[in-house]
Amino acid sequence: MPVFDPALVDAAQRSAAWPFEEARKLVARIEKSGKKEVVFETGYGPSGLPHIGTFGEVARTSMVRHAFRVLTGNTIKTRLIAFSDDMDGLRKVPDNVPNKELLAANLGKPLTEVPDPFGTHDSFGRHNNARLRAFLDQFGFDYEFKSSTDSYRAGEFDATLLTMLARYDAVMKIMLATLREERAATYSPFLPIHPVTRVVMQVPIDEVDVDAGTIAWADPATGERFVTPVTGGHVKLQWKPDWAMRWVALGVDYEMAGKDLIDSVKVSSQIARAIGGTPPEGFNYELFLDEQGQKISKSKGNGLTIEDWLEYGPPESLALYMFQRPREAKKLHFDVIPRAVDEYLQFLGGYEKQDWKNRLGNPVWHLHGGEPPEPEIIATGEGENASRAQITFGLLMNLVAVANSEDKAVLWGFLQRYAPGISPATHPRLDALVGYAIAYFRDFVKPAKHYRLADETETAAFLALDAAIAALPADATAEMVQDTALDVARAVPRYQNLTAKNATPERPGVSGDWWKAIYQVLFGEEQGPRFGSFAAIYGLPNTRALIAKALAGGLVEEHAAFVETRKAG
Repeated sequence: MPVFDPALVDAAQRSAAWPFEEARKLVARIEKSGKKEVVFETGYGPSGLPHIGTFGEVARTSMVRHAFRVLTGNTIKTRLIAFSDDMDGLRKVPDNVPNKELLAANLGKPLTEVPDPFGTHDSFGRHNNARLRAFLDQFGFDYEFKSSTDSYRAGEFDATLLTMLARYDAVMKIMLATLREERAATYSPFLPIHPVTRVVMQVPIDEVDVDAGTIAWADPATGERFVTPVTGGHVKLQWKPDWAMRWVALGVDYEMAGKDLIDSVKVSSQIARAIGGTPPEGFNYELFLDEQGQKISKSKGNGLTIEDWLEYGPPESLALYMFQRPREAKKLHFDVIPRAVDEYLQFLGGYEKQDWKNRLGNPVWHLHGGEPPEPEIIATGEGENASRAQITFGLLMNLVAVANSEDKAVLWGFLQRYAPGISPATHPRLDALVGYAIAYFRDFVKPAKHYRLADETETAAFLALDAAIAALPADATAEMVQDTALDVARAVPRYQNLTAKNATPERPGVSGDWWKAIYQVLFGEEQGPRFGSFAAIYGLPNTRALIAKALAGGLVEEHAAFVETRKAG
């Protein structure tokens, strides 16, 4: 077990970062209970393919777990259970799977008894479990996977199921208070699995035999009566009693849930107390929304999948998105990826300069379990011209655009000319970013670009910028190019900003309209990278050629031809 720096532990005690706020609740819980192990749980309903919200719950819970380890000096054992409710009956056919008729023929059966429409596993439940575990493993989570089917059948829940049977009336009283009259008339917390059809039966219970550990019920279609043991995987609990039963049987101390489950958490907590347990700590996070503001659903397949995000951004950017503002609803669609990537790079770049207090508020500390990697810094120039920087995702996408190439080797040619000595081997994360930038630009940025011609004032300003760049030394740094662009704008009344900080009549500030003109005319976008950094990497002669092409209308014509070809294709 690692020994934590005393300064780190001291800062953690006072940190306002939300994982530490959650972890402090657990410390207080353990002090009361005297438990020697803390159990964290995350739940997954494998009725549809895993989505990012599922990953987010595991990522956030892992952050709280690590914060707890720091607060307690790693003296208390912890476990994280990723639990799959794969014994639940399949209620409807998801929209985003093949062979829907295969699933339709098996509605009502436990997910682990429904054939796999993908043909890769022995059931639909096992397939979806594998999809979830594959990503959790890829990301490096430390977790213990549990299958509801396996736990029920192995008898892991038997003792708690028998307790719930013995306190059947108390559980029913809690549940009936939450149900409509029609639903209450047939409700039972125990769902027997039909021994013939294998359907999870929603039927009233005729008799409860606590001594025998059985329930009696009748098949509504045939009238045949069955006596079923509640142990050994012969029944499945309704989900709210099931949630409470798991908490008690597994000794769960912490589980978070979506805001839509606030009432369910309250009911399940009441049931947990009724069967002699203590409900876990946790908090309710806000839900993710798709581009239209609708709740993301596994069965609908709206929003992003885990695979979608990882095609266009690194796992760390996804984890950052999960860390930030968990109690605020956020749209989760492709547009958020570039910003998440660049924010991650910014947080990583600033980490080493921070004291412990600020490090513990820096997301990268939480994303990497307290051990964030070194940032991949690009060093250029020598002496007075020396500079150090990280290459942003936005800059790479614009480099892809103006280089007019989806070949990583071509883009690395620009990067290596800017910073000799770097390579995919020395900067593997940058190499991965180049690949992500190519994919994102190809699928989202290029089709949405809108180049325009420069007006008369802009044309004069761009010509002045071209002349100023031509006067720079060949090894001009990004800062030198940026300052040159600022000096050009200061001479143009349209771009002067006398209200800017530190502005004077002799040296006015520069308005955002100048940068907006550069982005719209040269890049076909409303926003873009820092111009000096872009020009330094792309090369001064290439930047001048780009300006000339834009002023001649070449960029507008070229993109118009692309749009027409895309429409025709």
